[in-house]
Amino acid sequence: MEQEIDRFIQAILIACDPSQVALHQQALEYLSHVQQNAHESWRLALKVFVDTDPSGQGRKYPPQARFTALRMLDEFFDNRFERLDDDTFRSLQEAILSYIQSEYVYGSAESNASFLRNKFSHTLTLFFLCTYVEQWPTFFSDLFQLIRNGDSSQPKFNRHVSLLLFHLVVEISGEVADQTLKAARTFNPVRHARDGRVRDAVRERDAALINEAVLTIVADAAERMSLLRKSGTDSTALDEVVEIVDWGVRTFASYAGWVDINLTVTPSTVPLLFSLLADPSLAIRLATSAALLRIVSKGLKEPEDKLQLIKVLSLDRVIDALEAKTRAQQIERGSDEDEGEESYREALGKLLNVLGLELSKLVEECANPQVVSEAKRLLNQVLPIMLRFMADEYDDTCCTIFPLLQAVLGTYKRNKKVTPGPLDEPTRSFLNSLLNVVLQKMRWDKDTDPADMDLDDVAAFELLRKDLRSFMDSVLTIEPDLVTQAIRTLVLNTLSSYRSGVPVEWHDAELAIYLVYIFGEISKSGGKGRAAFCLAPAVPKDKRKDVNYSEYPLTPHGEILLALVQSRISAYPHRAVVMQFFETVARYSDFFKIRKDCIMPTLEAMVGTRGLHSPDTSVRRRTYYLFHRFIREGRNDVSPELASSLVEGIRDLLAIQVDLPTLDSQEDDLLTEAIKNPGLFDHQLYIFETVGILVSLLSKAQEQQASILLSVVTPLLDDLSTNLSSVKSKEDVIPIVQVHHVIMALGNIAKGFPDYPSPVPEGYSFAPLEVFRQVSHAILVALKAMNVFKCVRDAARYAFARIIATTGSNVTDVIPPLMANLLAHFEPSELVDFMNFIGLLIHRLQKDLFDVLDELLGPLNAHITNLLSQPPTGIDDGLTHAETKRAYIGLLTNIIGSGVYGVFISERNKNSLEPLLENMCRLAQDMSDPPSQKATFAFFGRAVHVWCRPEQPREDSQQALPGFERFVYERLVPTAFAVLSSPQFNPKDGQMLMVMLEIANFLQVVYSTRKTEAHEFFVSVFLPSQGWPPHTAMEFASKLRDLDNKGFRKYFTEFVRLSRSQPS
Repeated sequence: MEQEIDRFIQAILIACDPSQVALHQQALEYLSHVQQNAHESWRLALKVFVDTDPSGQGRKYPPQARFTALRMLDEFFDNRFERLDDDTFRSLQEAILSYIQSEYVYGSAESNASFLRNKFSHTLTLFFLCTYVEQWPTFFSDLFQLIRNGDSSQPKFNRHVSLLLFHLVVEISGEVADQTLKAARTFNPVRHARDGRVRDAVRERDAALINEAVLTIVADAAERMSLLRKSGTDSTALDEVVEIVDWGVRTFASYAGWVDINLTVTPSTVPLLFSLLADPSLAIRLATSAALLRIVSKGLKEPEDKLQLIKVLSLDRVIDALEAKTRAQQIERGSDEDEGEESYREALGKLLNVLGLELSKLVEECANPQVVSEAKRLLNQVLPIMLRFMADEYDDTCCTIFPLLQAVLGTYKRNKKVTPGPLDEPTRSFLNSLLNVVLQKMRWDKDTDPADMDLDDVAAFELLRKDLRSFMDSVLTIEPDLVTQAIRTLVLNTLSSYRSGVPVEWHDAELAIYLVYIFGEISKSGGKGRAAFCLAPAVPKDKRKDVNYSEYPLTPHGEILLALVQSRISAYPHRAVVMQFFETVARYSDFFKIRKDCIMPTLEAMVGTRGLHSPDTSVRRRTYYLFHRFIREGRNDVSPELASSLVEGIRDLLAIQVDLPTLDSQEDDLLTEAIKNPGLFDHQLYIFETVGILVSLLSKAQEQQASILLSVVTPLLDDLSTNLSSVKSKEDVIPIVQVHHVIMALGNIAKGFPDYPSPVPEGYSFAPLEVFRQVSHAILVALKAMNVFKCVRDAARYAFARIIATTGSNVTDVIPPLMANLLAHFEPSELVDFMNFIGLLIHRLQKDLFDVLDELLGPLNAHITNLLSQPPTGIDDGLTHAETKRAYIGLLTNIIGSGVYGVFISERNKNSLEPLLENMCRLAQDMSDPPSQKATFAFFGRAVHVWCRPEQPREDSQQALPGFERFVYERLVPTAFAVLSSPQFNPKDGQMLMVMLEIANFLQVVYSTRKTEAHEFFVSVFLPSQGWPPHTAMEFASKLRDLDNKGFRKYFTEFVRLSRSQPS
């Protein structure tokens, strides 16, 4: 064995030495092999760990080797559920007891390698679990014999063995009773049963002895600790005793939850624990609070026993005193933060939370009225203490009582439902106090600035606000007036103080505005629209413009919004306050419809240096959107004069500046990254759209409207021309990006105008069409010159989609060259966007697009058919393949469902129709893509509706398709039934169920379109050819004829499922 040990030691030393590159992997493989064969190598591991050097004073092998040896023993013990043979057990038992005696009783307890102490306690725990029940029932007795010191000059109990005992019991408790540890481990029923047997055996044999030993050692150490503090002895001796007490209390806590309560709660333990709960040592206080928490939360069968336990402990009085004491110390420390002491307050909060939850359970679940009454009395004593913890300036402490508060409010809500009358005074008083605390805790820390805070800290505070909001919502359910009055009072007082010149701290100002912001969510009883802000009678929509809503009284929400605007608090010199103001006014645009005098001061704040013209980029970025939202929602209340003035006020914001990003990798493409991460420009697009909205409001003065629009777009067109001439190659990134940005901006200006109506009403004021034609031609010139760049093609598609939505068919002359240039250079990834773009044009232009579509359909269909015929080469390619297929089917469906379906049978395309339909049949039978199958049958249904009508309307006579019904009968109907009978078709699958329902729709369209002819086809031709009995075929055709869509879909679904469940 010596040679094997030497080899083992050498492998460990090589594995721990990074310089041994050549042998490192070989050593690791050897050690892994040895560990995997721990059932054979445990003797080697035991010897390496316990052997002493020749002098007998130290260990023979280095710490790294001994640590690895313990890991091998762990592997041997862990997951071992059968009995050890007697020789193996005796060898291990003797070696371990000998080691403990030499190292812990008479030695230094691995003082030179402290990590071995923790590892050994874990290994010994695993050995204990294997052997305690059947082979080593005297485990604890044997260990207790080693604890007491024989030397009267030494402390009564051996410090090293005491700590070993404590670590052992903590580890054992974790293994057999810690539900968190068990949940993290893969469930093993054999282990679970073994752990249960160990737990029961400890309770029966040794729980009392363990508890007595632990408490005796703790009490003795606590007494010595007190003497050492009084005598002022050196800190090392005191630290050693503190460690004993700390670990002793932790040990007590570890088993308090799973041994008999009569052992842990006695006339001697309670005073000891309470004295330690106020000990000068933070570690001891934290350990004691955890121990008391375990005791209070221990499950007891009888509610009377739980109530008696709570009364015996009288924790509410103890925590009350300690909370007051620690709060006074907190105030005395001032700005000097002590994380340790704050963690103690946090622990006290958790202890109070558990105490309150246990009382709340008794109130809610106990059937004994006397227990309920007493529990209510005790719970009411806890509530004021709970509010003091909730008001703690440290959020971690505040949050400790949230579960208790949630439970209490839940009880109040349930009681309110049962007895909906007025609240009793104590409950009302508590809710008032709670609201005061909630509102104070909703404030930011005065000494921090959200703009400078870490994102995680900001998110944590916002989560706290969300939790506090939930408590406010609960109070709102119980007593709505309390909440609305509390918010109204705080908001009006804060805003009134600011308006009067009284100094207001920034976090108070921000809170007041935030409460106005959320008031619409809180005040759910108010009306919608204007009714949320004023008490006006209902007015028909077409007469609202004639009503002077300012004559009507305001609701509470209207009051605080009016106070908000009139206070001029938007001028407050703090970013968070100003931004909260902008967020709030943008949210409640309906208020400005009843108080139009508030529009101007709000816009002045937004447009000025506090908002759109702020030197702070982050402020501008968000305000661009909020200003856009405010104008968009309130456009009907913006006069032409104000609109013109606003355009002039924001004209300087329309200059586009390219922000190039910093590349994370040399492999990244600068142009691609610049388009993906455009910086401020992404938000600036809102300003361009807003300009479009404002100019559109000048429709009654068309010359002025055209002039102002031209003055806005001319600098952009000049910028476009300048940068166009600057692009010489793809390395000219800045001018390329500038061209992209300008085209996007022009598109967003068009987006601000209303959509072109269809049909055009009498007296409609058109957008400045000549200006948009000029813009369209400029974009087309840029596209023609730069169509090799994908970003320019994307921008052109984006812009034209919006320009056409505004101008309708008035710019259709640019569409053929637009299509030519979009298709001149084409990447597969653009195909989906291009087809969606075509679909949009079909929707907007209808028959005006016929000629363009007639020319485009053939090449596009050939290209896509070829693309879809090639199998995908990877996951990404497969996703692109599927998206392209769905977009293609969607485009064909758009065409067949619009006024341009005649394009399929035009002189240019009629010879391609049958191959197109055959290709669609193949797509319909692709069982790997149910969404595309469903879309294909939807297309077939529309095609039947268009081309199978017996009598075409006169205006559609040139677009008829004689003989199409034969194709329906010979190809489409058989395709539908082939899908349903496919072995891969699973009607229980959700997506395939959708396919089946679409097939049902398709069959009904066929029947409703061809009627008697279809009936004869199903009954006499098709269904008999499929082997259907005559009566079944007749029943199916009758259902197809007689049932409505919903009824037939239900019948068809059940019919298919039943047919597939029967053996063929």
